[in-house]
Amino acid sequence: MKIFVAGATGAIGSQLVPQLVERGHEVVGTTRSAARAGVLRALGAEPVVMDALDPDSVADAVAKAEPEVVVHQLTALSGSADMKSVKRMAAATNELRIAGTDHLLAAARAVGVHRFVAQSNALWMQRTGGPVADESGRIEPNPPADGAEAVAALRHLEDSVTGISWAQGIALRYGGFYGPGTGMSAAPDAVMAEQIRKRKFPIVGGGGGVWSLVHIDDAASATVAAVERGTSGIYHIADDEPAPIHVWLPELARALGAKPPRRVPAWLVRPLAGKAAVDTMTRARGISSEKAKHELGWTLRYPSWRTGFTQGLE
Repeated sequence: MKIFVAGATGAIGSQLVPQLVERGHEVVGTTRSAARAGVLRALGAEPVVMDALDPDSVADAVAKAEPEVVVHQLTALSGSADMKSVKRMAAATNELRIAGTDHLLAAARAVGVHRFVAQSNALWMQRTGGPVADESGRIEPNPPADGAEAVAALRHLEDSVTGISWAQGIALRYGGFYGPGTGMSAAPDAVMAEQIRKRKFPIVGGGGGVWSLVHIDDAASATVAAVERGTSGIYHIADDEPAPIHVWLPELARALGAKPPRRVPAWLVRPLAGKAAVDTMTRARGISSEKAKHELGWTLRYPSWRTGFTQGLE
């Protein structure tokens, strides 16, 4: 098939494009900068420069590509981890999940796309109902005030994509990415890994927030499966071992050759990082990916982060 990947140079896009090409698909990949066109060519994609927040730019890029499938992997989550940068990246990502989604959907409909696959995430599953949620679970309806915009953007993306009637609309709720090109990798410039090495990423409170993780290679292979076989709705994409932060974070620190993370009371972190950050560290729920494995025939290379941390961070 001919596949249009918006956000093709991002963490998952750079893994997804080669996998799609290897499967025999023709890929058009977007970038915001002409300087990144060579990167896309090296990955096997035809590059196109596109401003995802300009509806005319999006419409023109998609119309020229004439794809059968559009994959929406647009975020702005890269760069330094200081609070000002994090807030700026979060705001930009929210805009991409709202306006960017709307522009891509309109452009996809205009050219007769038959499948639309979009990136969501599982960090804000509703905080009631047990430690692990399946796809029947909904996004948290009452998040902390400083997380409300992010949650609203995720809800807009999911509702807009899965609500279309003119194509298969698929939202993939990914677990936390780790591995090459992500913030959790062995690379010296990996943002979260750097914070862990400096002991600036603590276990907050009891560290009871349950996170589901997924190696970036597995996240990409699940996306390929959704592109080829997915039907309208939501799929959870994560490994088979959801775990509280106080369990997996020390193991990640060990794999990175770092000292164990500090433990910090929630009341001390809340004024600095915000209520939303504390909530994800102490109340988050994990996800089950049985639907994706059953319906998409998806097989994990790293079924557990324990193996992934020791073998898949490079």
